[in-house]
Amino acid sequence: MSFSFDPAQLERWNGRFSAPGYLFGTRPNVFLASQRDRLAPGERALCVADGEGRNSVWLARQGLRVTAFDFSPVAVEKARAFAREAGVAVDYRVSDIYRWDWSAAPYDVVVGIFIQFAPPAERAEIFAGMRRALAPGGLILLQGYRPEQVGHGTGGPPDAERLYTEELLRESFADLEVLHLASHDEVVEEGSAHRGMSALIDLVARRPR
Repeated sequence: MSFSFDPAQLERWNGRFSAPGYLFGTRPNVFLASQRDRLAPGERALCVADGEGRNSVWLARQGLRVTAFDFSPVAVEKARAFAREAGVAVDYRVSDIYRWDWSAAPYDVVVGIFIQFAPPAERAEIFAGMRRALAPGGLILLQGYRPEQVGHGTGGPPDAERLYTEELLRESFADLEVLHLASHDEVVEEGSAHRGMSALIDLVARRPR
């Protein structure tokens, strides 16, 4: 089955990313940064729907070889500028997530931070692609919102079906070894788009060697 983005969504996100500054800030996602000890310089990392580059730039600063993509050319240009300012090299691509070639290269780390724009059937295809992109021993690092986030209204989609539960993530990544899976409530401060108490869920899973 093949999916594609509604062009209206691209227009919407290009508009959001065109605003001055960085929509989600320039600091890395807190969960991602907390996994630093699992990463090693020289590893290959893929940042999925990376936006303006806060997470890919951080990974490059840790010495990883990073590829990152987003469907918004406005976001990707800002990410490239951010990487230049930071003095790091990142291979940025403009790509619809449904058109990304997940089998093109094996990655030691595949990162998905708040990529909850897809309804269930499309999400399943994205998760399958992320698993396919993993090298043996490679890690999935995933953070998103739980259904309780709808009541907070501090970020994320307004419909609960796009949000994650522990059961969903265990089923979606059943062929991987789950190293960490946690549900928690935290105050998030990531630019203007993610601010306030949030219902979060984190996953670290490893492909067997």
